[in-house]
Amino acid sequence: MTTNPFREFFKGVGLLFRGFATWRTAPGLMLLGLVPAVIVAAAFTAGVVILALNLEAIAAAATPFADGWDPTWSRLVRLGVALAILVAAVLLITLTFTTVTLIVGQPFYELIWRHAESRFGAVPDDAPGFWRSVGLGIVGGLRMLVPTVLVGIGLFALGLVPVVGAVLAAVLGAFVGGWLLARELTGLAFDARGLSYRQRVTALRSRRALVTGYGAAAYLLFLVPLGAVVVMPAAVAASVLVTRRVWEPRTTS
Repeated sequence: MTTNPFREFFKGVGLLFRGFATWRTAPGLMLLGLVPAVIVAAAFTAGVVILALNLEAIAAAATPFADGWDPTWSRLVRLGVALAILVAAVLLITLTFTTVTLIVGQPFYELIWRHAESRFGAVPDDAPGFWRSVGLGIVGGLRMLVPTVLVGIGLFALGLVPVVGAVLAAVLGAFVGGWLLARELTGLAFDARGLSYRQRVTALRSRRALVTGYGAAAYLLFLVPLGAVVVMPAAVAASVLVTRRVWEPRTTS
């Protein structure tokens, strides 16, 4: 039976918002989950502010060929470059934020993950210990860095296209960034099932639209001021639902 990709996508969005129900069932755990996100968000916000303050100068330095152009075209091109740099930076920061926050907050997020697993079935027996979880998080972050940088370069190049380039870069950034984000957020649930990274990616690809919907929704909410802080614990809880649907399709819908 052919699955409607649009229905699957919005089902994935719905799974993220179901993760917010954990605020009702375990408010104390969710409050603890805010702590690492607040710490990392503060550090990253400082970096974004510094970038924003220097964005115009960076765009001008990246386009010396436009110095002698008509001022209108020069401003248009440099605006596109500035937006492309910002989109690429947001993608990199969003995904790096997830990795760093999961590492810093591993003890808190493991408690949230275990609570979410217990709500929907048995908790997997192969959950890694603290230091192994930290190691897996670091390896996963480094593994995700290469595609993130490559995607960022591609989005930067796309943003150079006048008028439509920056818009397309932003849209693609949400979809591609959402997919990469979902791969990272589901790491704890897949690792606990004793599955390799290759098995994780294969399982997620089996329901790509659903996974992208979940990841893209989280990605966009991360862009809202303080959104990443509030959404991160819910996204960890929702990752259990995503994992159960892509790896245990006969027991979930």
